[in-house]
Amino acid sequence: MTRTALILKPETYQPALNVGGFDVTVLASKQDTLGQEFTYQVGEKGMGPPPHSHDWDESFFVVKGSVEFSCDGKTELCSAGTLVFVPGGTLHSFQYGPDGGEMLEITGTGSRAAQMFIAIDAESSPGAPDFKKITEVMRANGVTVPS
Repeated sequence: MTRTALILKPETYQPALNVGGFDVTVLASKQDTLGQEFTYQVGEKGMGPPPHSHDWDESFFVVKGSVEFSCDGKTELCSAGTLVFVPGGTLHSFQYGPDGGEMLEITGTGSRAAQMFIAIDAESSPGAPDFKKITEVMRANGVTVPS
């Protein structure tokens, strides 16, 4: 397959997905780029995934508000303008800060993030997130979630 340049405008995005209480808009999947994946994520205070790891690299750019990242036991509150790089295999998590936050996520080759977000959204129902079900979907998509 030949990769081609992409210009993706907001009117072409699919609706945001509910991923355990925060919203994820898939901007470009690995099917679009034949490699990396790009998502835009928005969450309210305290929302975010549990500690986990996976084989693909991941980068986050905080666009608005703040996000508290934990990587390999180190935790730091990151404000807008901060870039966080998480190498594949690193145990990490994040929670949106006191006023919530927005960030761009870019994953490395081999990512299964977009398909996982779609699967979590499909399993979600209104109300409080079912973290047991979300963890099962994460594990089915190549993510290690410590017990």
